[in-house]
Amino acid sequence: MATTLLRKTVLTAAGVVATAGGIAGPAVAAQATPAEKAAIVADRKSGHGERELDVRYEAQPNFYFCGPAAARNALSVQGKNIDVHAMAEEMGTTEAGTNSINDITPVLNKETGKDVYKSTEIPVDKARDRDKVDKLRADVVKTVDDGRAVVANIAGTATDTDGNAHSFEGGHYISVVGYRDGGKVVTIADSANPNQASYRMDVDELARWIASRGYSS
Repeated sequence: MATTLLRKTVLTAAGVVATAGGIAGPAVAAQATPAEKAAIVADRKSGHGERELDVRYEAQPNFYFCGPAAARNALSVQGKNIDVHAMAEEMGTTEAGTNSINDITPVLNKETGKDVYKSTEIPVDKARDRDKVDKLRADVVKTVDDGRAVVANIAGTATDTDGNAHSFEGGHYISVVGYRDGGKVVTIADSANPNQASYRMDVDELARWIASRGYSS
């Protein structure tokens, strides 16, 4: 099975509700509906290696809009409110999903108005390499400190810091909207299920989740 950055991603209908356990996360309003926009985190920065951005969260409206929804949530931290359907058209999203992170990055740059986002791949056999994890950590910190969110293409199952499993075997897109402990732990905004819209994850676990795919930062 091919495991390249260009591999297609689709969130199955089952995947929309596949995450386990309730999340009382810091970044998103747990009771938000797909039509609601909720201000979910005040932008804050302390002297302890911690920052979270102000996200106006929306859940994805269907099983295959995770790419556009993740990008929309990411861009909301810059005060932008872009229609997810228009974004899906720009990304070439179909019922098969959004093809790769390379279809997300140009749209992020267009809407940001600068060529600041870059795509980075994590090969499946490199996900545990310290240099790959350290680069992901540095990229998250730099991007969030710049007032932007990271968009990541993930697949498989990962466990958050509360011990809850999040499973997207067919692939999925998420937004990374904050960090703590100098980037060792990241905050995720997940469009799949508004009842589990926010959770934290060790950056090592996130790197393994991204393996064979990539992220835009």
